[in-house]
Amino acid sequence: MHSRKTNPLTLSLAPSDGERVAGRSGEGQLPAFITIQPDGILLAIKLQPRALKNEIGASQGNELRVKVTAPPVDSAANEALLRLLAETLHCPRSKVELVRGHISRHKLVKVCGLKPAELLVRLESATERLRPVSFSQL
Repeated sequence: MHSRKTNPLTLSLAPSDGERVAGRSGEGQLPAFITIQPDGILLAIKLQPRALKNEIGASQGNELRVKVTAPPVDSAANEALLRLLAETLHCPRSKVELVRGHISRHKLVKVCGLKPAELLVRLESATERLRPVSFSQL
């Protein structure tokens, strides 16, 4: 039996901390990996260095899974993470900052200049490209 594929970020829109996405009345809650602050949005990320390719995966618990090909040496993986997020979110690299987790796989990244709804849409579109195409969709 085949099940319908769904977006992993959409699945994670379960109630987390009671905050609503700005600009969406009555729709889902923010995912657990997003925290809104006055000066930006914090993303809780679990980073996997030395992966086969750079990609943003599904949320896992309270963190967003991200894979980068760079090794965890001389901040190469951290820089690859920040560049991947900036590219995916269509914002300048200067608006994406590593706040915590410089030597850990568990990181906290601040994104400035985006609204939560915009950030979610851009992350969802990035994970849409990763989903495999089933033969029923052709």
